[in-house]
This record gives sequence, structure tokens and C-alpha cells, in this order.
Amino acid sequence: MDLEGLSLHMLEAGASEDEIRKLLTDLVKIWKRDWSEDEIREFVDAVLEEVHHVRKAHSLGGRVGDILRPPESGVGMGEMGVGSRGEGDFFVHELLTRLAAKASEGALVSPEERDDAGAVRIDPDEVILVSAVDGMHSRLSEFPFLAGFHATRAAMRDVLVNGARPHGLLVDLHLADDGDVGRLFDFTAGVTAVGAATGVPILAGSTLRVGGDMVLGRRLVAGVACVGTARSDELTPRRDAEPGDLIVLTEGAGGGTISTTAIYHGYYDVVEETLNVDFVRAVEALREEDLLSEVHAMTDITNGGIRGDATEISETAGVRLVFDEETVRSLVNDRVLRMLDELGIDYLGLSLDMLMVIAPEDVAERCVEALNGVGVRADVAGRVEEGSGVVLERDGEEVELDVKFREAAYTKVKRVIGEEHPEEFEEMKERVRRAYEEAERKLRWVLERLGE
Repeated sequence: MDLEGLSLHMLEAGASEDEIRKLLTDLVKIWKRDWSEDEIREFVDAVLEEVHHVRKAHSLGGRVGDILRPPESGVGMGEMGVGSRGEGDFFVHELLTRLAAKASEGALVSPEERDDAGAVRIDPDEVILVSAVDGMHSRLSEFPFLAGFHATRAAMRDVLVNGARPHGLLVDLHLADDGDVGRLFDFTAGVTAVGAATGVPILAGSTLRVGGDMVLGRRLVAGVACVGTARSDELTPRRDAEPGDLIVLTEGAGGGTISTTAIYHGYYDVVEETLNVDFVRAVEALREEDLLSEVHAMTDITNGGIRGDATEISETAGVRLVFDEETVRSLVNDRVLRMLDELGIDYLGLSLDMLMVIAPEDVAERCVEALNGVGVRADVAGRVEEGSGVVLERDGEEVELDVKFREAAYTKVKRVIGEEHPEEFEEMKERVRRAYEEAERKLRWVLERLGE
């Protein structure tokens, strides 16, 4: 419950201060039941005073005003589909990574490549630093252990699929003002479960409140980062996929997204299927057989499902990916697939946490053998060709796999919001692009000043 954002929104909409004060008072009473009327009044007055300072800061002119005032696109996060792993999200991330790339000189794998992790050489010989960060699934706020477990697993897997060995974890944990402190322990226990099971220690962390005193409620927001190292010949970036390669997939039982789907539809037992660290056994099996140096690219099926991840590989590597639907379906965990089919959810359009290995034919076959040998179910599920796009072979026909505006709607709330492509999307993109350009101008000015 963001009191600052709510107050600013109401002021911008023309509400009177009395209207805002009354609403804030009612909201504070919901959470601060032991506060007196005087304490509530004093707090609300302080909120409004600080909000007026924010408005004044946003209206300042000159260089200070430019620094303090964020660019406004007039397009909201939800409206643009940011975080929903679809077309709108990919467009915004393209701009974000373009901005981040201003500080990526010397990176072996930079944000612009939209890979699972980034890489930079830290040793004149062979040592490559690989790092990744993943935020917790937003709908797992009420289930902190799962949130911590799956955020950690995702960050570690992103390092692994780039050919690196994970060495440490970092935790960024934010709980709103009224959240029970026990939730901090629950989230950390989830992180620790993955770290302890894989022998990767937690190195550092930060624990704060969401929005400080300005956000009431118990919302949990957190992220986990993982750092690792690799030899230069072990890196497996998406850009290295080549025509003629085969695509190997491992069994996918899902992570945070599948857990969320199960919980919010009452399929509680399916959550247990997601509690595994099979990806560690999978990548280490390839390492033990000395296959990583021969694998061209690896990724995990998380970013909008096969539709999203395969599309990003196609665009990054300039290739066409073709999948055999029967094989892909056979590699989805039975209980997970049954749930998705019963709920009418497109299994190709959401995170399944499969490992995807792209390698020459003889290497791919050896990868399947190595994976099956350690109990990780895997098979050749497709191929890489010249061209562009993603295709699914179904009943002897080719079906284009396009990226939707949002990932498959896996909760009832998401179905209400819908997956439809907004008619004004091109106009929205242009407004977002202008906001990006304004931020870029601010960046250039500050860099010039720092270089004085």
C-alpha cells in the first residue's frame, strides 16, 4: 500500500488535500490498529508534507530539475506488459539493455545480447567472471520459502547455462513495514536450501523495508544474484547457435511460475514437483564429460516459455529454430502438463525451467546420453536452420511460434487482464522510446560532468 504514490496520483488527478487526508487516514487505520488518532493525524500530515516536496522537486527547472525529474512516457508497466514476458516486455528490455550497454565495454557477454547471464574477463589467461540476478516471482509474496528457493535456483541456473561454476550467492530482501519478520527467515531458508544442496554459499545480502515508512502492508520484494567463473572455451552464449545444430531439452517441471499456477488454482501437490536442483546435475554431467567446450549455446526455458526464449535466440544468433511438438510435450513433467492441460494454459508460453542445449549433431547425442546417465530425462527436440523465427512441427505441418503480447495467462487475474495485443501498441512504443532517449540524455550529461 504505497501512500506516497497514492497521494501523488490523487494530487495529479485534481483531488483536494482533504480528500487525500481522509483516504490516507482510513488506510493507516487498517494497518496501524494500535495508533492513536493523534499519531495517525501526525503521520498523515508528514506524508502529505513530504509528497509536496516530491512534487516541487519534479517541477524544478535547470540541471537539478533534470536530474530529479524522471522521464514520463505516459505508459504504465502493466499497460506495456513489462514483466509479463511478451512482446511489450521484450521491447522495454531491448531499450533497458541498450542503456546498460553504455557501461558494458569489455564485457564478453553484455546485456544487449539478452542472455541468461553476463560475462567479463577478470584474468589475462582463462578466468571469466559470470554473473546473473533474478527477482522473486511477484505472486509468491505470501509464500516466502518458495520465493527464495526459486529465485536462487533461477539465478544459479543462469550462471550454469553459460558454462560457469557458481561460487556464491547475494540476497537483496525487502519486506514492507507491516510484514512479519518471520518472513525474512522463511525467504532466507529458501535461498539457503538451494545453496546448501549445491554447495554454493551465501556471500552477502541487504535487508530493508519496501518504501520505508511510506509503504504499509506485508508485500515482499526480493532478488538473488549468483556469481561464478568459467574458462573461455566453456562459455555457451546464445549468439553461438549455428545452422546444423540440434536442440536438446531436459525435462521441465517448472519453478516459480508453475508453483504460482498450482497454488492459485488449488493444485497444491504440484508445487512439490518444482522442488529440485536437477539443473546442477545436468550441467555438471556435461562438464564431467568435457562437453561444454563443444556445446555452442545453452539457456533455460523461462523467459516467456519456448515462444520467448527461442525467439530471443533466433534474433540474437540470426537463425531459425524448429521444434518437434511431440518430443517437447513428452519432456514436460507429467503432473505439470496434466495441470496445464486441465486449466487450458499454453505450455509453450510460460516458464517450464527446461535446460536447452544447442550443439552439433554428434555432440548433442552425447549430451543426451550424459544427461540420461545421471537421471536427467533429455532428448533431441529440434534443430537449428538458416533463416529466422521459431517453428513447431505438428502432425506433419509447420506452425509458426510467435511471441504473444504477454506470456500465457496462468492465473485467473492474468486471464482477466488478458493477453490481447493493444491496438495502440506502436504509439505506446514510440512514447516509451522518447522516455528512453530522455534518460539517455541525462546519462550523457552526468558522464560528461564526471569526466571534468
